[in-house]
Amino acid sequence: MAVIWRICKLLGLLVFTLAAIFLIRAVTFPSMQPQVTKCTPLDTDFIQADSGLKKRFKEAIRFQTVTSGMNQTDLKEITRMHEFLERSFPLIHSSPLITKEVIGGHSLLYMVKGSEPGLAPYMLAAHLDVVPVSNQNWDHPPFEGKEIDGYIYGRGTIDDKHCVMGIMESLEFRLQHKQVLKRSLYIAFGHDEEGYGDNGAAVIAQKLEERHMKFDFILDEGTIVAHNVFKGLNTPVGLISVVEKGIVTLNLSVDAVPTGHSSMPTPESNIGILAKALDRIETQRQPIMFGYGPEREQFEYLADEVQFPLRVIVTNLWFFRPLLGWVLTKLGPSTNAFARTTTAITMINGGFKTNVLPPSAWAIVNHRIHPSQTIAQVLEHDRNVINDNRVRMSVISGTEPSPISSFGEDSFGFQVVARSIRQVFSPVLVTPSVMIGNTDTRHYWNLADDIYRFAPTIAMGPEDLKRFHGINERISVKNYEKAVNFFYHVMHNADQMTLHPSHSHSGEL
Repeated sequence: MAVIWRICKLLGLLVFTLAAIFLIRAVTFPSMQPQVTKCTPLDTDFIQADSGLKKRFKEAIRFQTVTSGMNQTDLKEITRMHEFLERSFPLIHSSPLITKEVIGGHSLLYMVKGSEPGLAPYMLAAHLDVVPVSNQNWDHPPFEGKEIDGYIYGRGTIDDKHCVMGIMESLEFRLQHKQVLKRSLYIAFGHDEEGYGDNGAAVIAQKLEERHMKFDFILDEGTIVAHNVFKGLNTPVGLISVVEKGIVTLNLSVDAVPTGHSSMPTPESNIGILAKALDRIETQRQPIMFGYGPEREQFEYLADEVQFPLRVIVTNLWFFRPLLGWVLTKLGPSTNAFARTTTAITMINGGFKTNVLPPSAWAIVNHRIHPSQTIAQVLEHDRNVINDNRVRMSVISGTEPSPISSFGEDSFGFQVVARSIRQVFSPVLVTPSVMIGNTDTRHYWNLADDIYRFAPTIAMGPEDLKRFHGINERISVKNYEKAVNFFYHVMHNADQMTLHPSHSHSGEL
């Protein structure tokens, strides 16, 4: 009994100590949010969403720059949008400090010469093309740019013409007010991002690599400002993706069983063997990798405003990481995708006649790879769980996860983006995140060590998220106004030679 009593006392002391550590960290955990001065419409450098700004944006939406597949972009519409940009932003296209190139026939590359050549340049990227609208029943025409109840509707309003126009409007504004950039800026507009960017961003990257260009950082489209991220956090969050998940598409095929008449079936069929393999990789999923990428820091950046008792977990992920990772995989597809490599069976085929055993069967499996895994590790897991040599596995295509860009108070590019979000979208928290999809940045890895993916788009909830590539894509006029001002602040903050000076609106003009 004495031994049991001592064990119980030790266990009690351990529990008490852990509880004390949890509470102390929850109470004293420091804020990781950059301190800034809020941007308001009363500031002299605030860009108003006046009639001219709205008119130009609506006109940009009317160009049907659709990419329906690889090498299937409406190039005539892309050319028309080139002409529109030149017509709409005369100072950009006449400034002696700015050069414009047409790359790959239809993508655009601008170079804005800074006044201090000793500062490393940076690049802002976006894309001119949009996805199709076929077989979608919109409430308002997708290519008319109608403004209804404070929203502008149209394909491209949030993917990605608000970034194209936001960059151009903010640069034109600076030129109007004779604000010369200190740090040289490159602007890259790909024309076929929705078709993987092989003729656009890839060619831009090739040209810049040939010129031995290296950027301090690159900012392209990506994650957004999201409300209602999770219960216990009431403040909207600006998610800055510092990494993209990888992707690998596999073909699984079986032709181990000879064909024959269905009246004399073999114990197994090629379809049956394949079905069992697919069931195994779907049910014995890839391992939970939460916390091995930037996910831990994502939650810690939000700890400052997370309510109890969730705050105890978020500030003590050194202990609760496995538990939180498991919970995320159970909450739904979006959080599961955040915590692991996902598995999606997207196509299947087998057999050709109702009374004939199938001579073969095949299926397509698409994995989106967690930043802490490689294609080789994903394939090894699949082979181990399938455990059947009759199932052949071949890689159709694949891209490894991107390198993880730096973030934190000592990361210049991250702080430029984070501070710009905090200035324009206040009240808002910022945090590093993982981009589940892929962008043109896949082509830019050799151009910068730090690549960030953020789109100045506000989503109030799941219904807004469905508008990306979906029906009734729209942006509020207020959101578009913030998008323009966001890019203005990125340019301003990038001109700071150190991380520490905060932005001040007074006396800038």
